Amino acid sequence: MTSTDSEPGPEPEGTRPPPPRRRPGGRTARIRTQVLDAVRAELGEHGYDGLTTDAVAARAGVHRTTVYRRWGDVGGLLADVLDAASDDDWQPPDTGSLEGDLAALNEEIQAALTARPPIVVALIAASFRSEKAAQAQQRLWEDRYARCEIIVGRAVRRGELPPPTDARRLLIAATAPLYHQLVLLRTPADPQLPGQAARTAALAAAAGAFVEPPSVDET
Repeated sequence: MTSTDSEPGPEPEGTRPPPPRRRPGGRTARIRTQVLDAVRAELGEHGYDGLTTDAVAARAGVHRTTVYRRWGDVGGLLADVLDAASDDDWQPPDTGSLEGDLAALNEEIQAALTARPPIVVALIAASFRSEKAAQAQQRLWEDRYARCEIIVGRAVRRGELPPPTDARRLLIAATAPLYHQLVLLRTPADPQLPGQAARTAALAAAAGAFVEPPSVDET
């Protein structure tokens, strides 16, 4: 990732994204890839109610006992699909400005939420039906928020934001309109929405809307 500073120092605590988890390779990794690809395909085509371990095994070309032994049930399959999303080396955009970073992040979110088949939306919906999927979804959100905190850290160092700006609150404010419109209201994708939501959040943040309140000891 590039930096806008001529002599970049170490990232402040809390802004460095965690390293991606690595999985073993070989035959085990190949089977996992086949099965998780099958889960995504089945979920995208049939939704949660049409997802079965037998159908996943057949689609993946593996024996059903392999699926039962490793993943147990549909909830275990969904949880592993979500956990696998944190195994990547994805990093948030670095455009040189807070608004640009948030807009680019929102563009990625909108693309994922409107992709066909609607796998991301189906996974979100499935997390309300399966406790294992819900826990994995929470882990994925935490991973993505942790990685994206660097956007706010860079903006503070550039002088765009007052310290200490609460990164989580700002990120939620910037991205929430997309989930509200596309997942809850199911409105058609608006090409202007990612930039508009980013601009609104950036302006509010620059005005101090997400500055952490002083602790009791400081008042």
